[in-house]
Amino acid sequence: MTTFERIKQTADERGLNLKQTALKAGLSENALYRYNQGVKPKFATVKAVADVLDVSTDHLLDNNINEMHANKKIADPVDLAKVLSEEGVAVFNGQPLSKEYKNALLAVLNTMKDTGK
Repeated sequence: MTTFERIKQTADERGLNLKQTALKAGLSENALYRYNQGVKPKFATVKAVADVLDVSTDHLLDNNINEMHANKKIADPVDLAKVLSEEGVAVFNGQPLSKEYKNALLAVLNTMKDTGK
């Protein structure tokens, strides 16, 4: 699989298209398509794309395909109950969750906790 194909596949898995991925990485909207035409990406570009997609550069470059997050720092735990019950923006697939949706998710999590599942 080429670097372009790995970027495209990973972006698809994240709910992004290549244009969105490029723009979030600070690139021109068609920048990533050049890599499908034989242009070799610069490391700084791969790093920016990897950060947007939350994967390691090794994953995109196929240096270690089995360790998708090998170079990524493990994030601090997030208390979902706190995030879902407080004011502020919570997002899913890049879209903000409404207060009603956050409350519904919190109710589902509480029900699962209470039933031991």
